[in-house]
Amino acid sequence: MILSKYNLKRINVEGVEVPAEHLFELPEKVLQFGTGVLLRGLPDYYIDKANRAGIFNGRVVVVKSTDTGTVDDFGKQDNLYTIYSKGIVNGGQVSEQLISSAISRVLSAANEWDEILDVARKPKLKVIISNTTEVGIKLVKEDVRKHPPVSFPGKLLAVLYERYMAFNGSPDSGLVIIPTELIVDNGKKLEAIVLELAHLNKLEPDFMDWLESSNSFCNSLVDRIVPGRPDNASKDELESKNGYTDNLGIMAETYSLWAIEGDDKIKEVLSFGQVDEGVVITPDIELFRELKLRLLNGTHTLCCAFAYLSGFKTVKDAMDDAQFTKFITQLVFDEIRPAIPYKIDDVVATDFANKVLDRFRNPYIRHEWLSISVQYSTKIKMRVIPLLLNYYKLNNTVPACMAKGFAAFIRFMRVKAGDEGQYTGTIDNEEYKVTDSQAGYFAKVWENPDSDAVIQNILKNKDLWDADLDILPGFTAAVIEQFKQVNKG
Repeated sequence: MILSKYNLKRINVEGVEVPAEHLFELPEKVLQFGTGVLLRGLPDYYIDKANRAGIFNGRVVVVKSTDTGTVDDFGKQDNLYTIYSKGIVNGGQVSEQLISSAISRVLSAANEWDEILDVARKPKLKVIISNTTEVGIKLVKEDVRKHPPVSFPGKLLAVLYERYMAFNGSPDSGLVIIPTELIVDNGKKLEAIVLELAHLNKLEPDFMDWLESSNSFCNSLVDRIVPGRPDNASKDELESKNGYTDNLGIMAETYSLWAIEGDDKIKEVLSFGQVDEGVVITPDIELFRELKLRLLNGTHTLCCAFAYLSGFKTVKDAMDDAQFTKFITQLVFDEIRPAIPYKIDDVVATDFANKVLDRFRNPYIRHEWLSISVQYSTKIKMRVIPLLLNYYKLNNTVPACMAKGFAAFIRFMRVKAGDEGQYTGTIDNEEYKVTDSQAGYFAKVWENPDSDAVIQNILKNKDLWDADLDILPGFTAAVIEQFKQVNKG
């Protein structure tokens, strides 16, 4: 049988949490731009959990903004879906199976724009959430009276203007707007774009005042690995055990964090934050951004090429190897943790670092190193270079693990141009695809057969790193030496 509201009463399996009937009657309080698995596995997870506890008491209307795909599966399943979460906490395995009833409707922006504007007129609406990828938060000069506007900021502005008109600019009708796109200061950037777009559309000054004074655009940071649907074998096993078919089910790690920049007024609106310690509402989320960017993302980035060159396809594969685990532990605790360019209590940093290693060991999440390598050089620049420079500032000596990570990265980026602008590298006669905006530069520099000269040229390139890494005492020599060890044919 398919997962649906009607069939819920027929699901009686130990370990599967089924929503109570009254949850379907809760009012729509959230408008969400994006149907992706991260939103369904993180914000919607928290909202559903709060609803079950009788706290937030509101459901989510989801806007599908893209033209690809359909919303048919959501309709067939009454917008229900299962979140299968598994992970490692304090060395022990934990799991949860939850049928989420957070979503009330999924509306297509292309075909149901009037219904979306009708949601904007609902008195109970309190929150707007988005995840439209980093590309989504960009200014597109357009008429927001289009049906619908093209860009996400255009759609958001149209919704806010509709609400302003419906409530005559009442201060109480303002909303809390939380983008989750993975860019720094996402809330502030979205607000600036919406304001500029409002000016371009010559919207009235009273609306502009209401937009700025009655609405709160919150910076936020999301952190949870949500790979998406289970693989076919896992899906078949779960459906056989649970007795129902779920075409919207998603896998997720146990760990979750949603850090939101806000004050007590924001906390009151976002009452779902009371039910899970993973929701953190605080006036400054920079601490959480630095912890995630350096200890989680920075570690991933510095380990990626070394792991792939060592023959490991996934993070879990690498963590099963004693030598690699020794390397990554030394990297995290001895080099990255003390070099974070932000004042962080050592106890807090150590706790986060331990959680990172637990997450890497998660046997239930298939996180591929090649997917982590996408836009590799940009990730090195944003996540690693500040750590490297600060490590030298504190110690004025070579961080051995960072040098190895850099050497492996340079070897990984020994690429050649192929058809249709694609670039590939080769390890042990096996080709791999490199998706990186700087791949052309690396292909060109590697035309030189002298690897020592290539490494020095790459490290000296200020356009790549915004710094000359060749001037760091001993770093170039260490990278050259490590390159000899990690280099493979």
